[in-house]
Amino acid sequence: MSNNQPVDKERRVWMIACGAAGGVAAVATGGAFLSTLAPSERAKAAGAPVELDIAGMKPGEMKTVEWRGKPVWVIRRDNKMIEDLKSNDTKLADPKSERKPGELTPEYARNEYRSIKPEYLVAVGICSHLGCSPSAKFDAGPQPSLPDDWKGGFLCPCHGSTFDLAGRVFANKPAPDNLEVPPHKYLSDTKILIGVDDNHTA
Repeated sequence: MSNNQPVDKERRVWMIACGAAGGVAAVATGGAFLSTLAPSERAKAAGAPVELDIAGMKPGEMKTVEWRGKPVWVIRRDNKMIEDLKSNDTKLADPKSERKPGELTPEYARNEYRSIKPEYLVAVGICSHLGCSPSAKFDAGPQPSLPDDWKGGFLCPCHGSTFDLAGRVFANKPAPDNLEVPPHKYLSDTKILIGVDDNHTA
């Protein structure tokens, strides 16, 4: 085409329109394809189960994973920690986990350890008062904001609620309930699946 030849304006508009329509179709098709690869918003909100490897965890060690947007703690308790749980009962608000059992404590964790295996506690690290995350205070003995006969557990820094090493709240504290024990099961001696158990998925 010579530079002096007049431009067909209608043809130009038609070509631009076709190109734009093709681009939109390509983006829509590509977007639809990509959306099939990503989890749906509903699936993300529900929260998929999380697998945690506990191989090599030492007594007194804690690991944290995220499940459904919440921190989940896995603590390996030593023999003394397990034994000390028994002496806390008279000081606790709900020692047998009888409050809201369907929400907070699966049937297999309604024991003095609040766990499937005594040496491991699996608990959601959110205080039942106003949703703060308690701090680990595993060392026994007098410490700031803790009683002199402290045997280890958790202290909520927001309003002073305390929990023992089974996640059970002490009496006369702002927190009304024990820490939540999420559905979980052992896939092997060294792997825990959080968010699902043999009966249901949360």
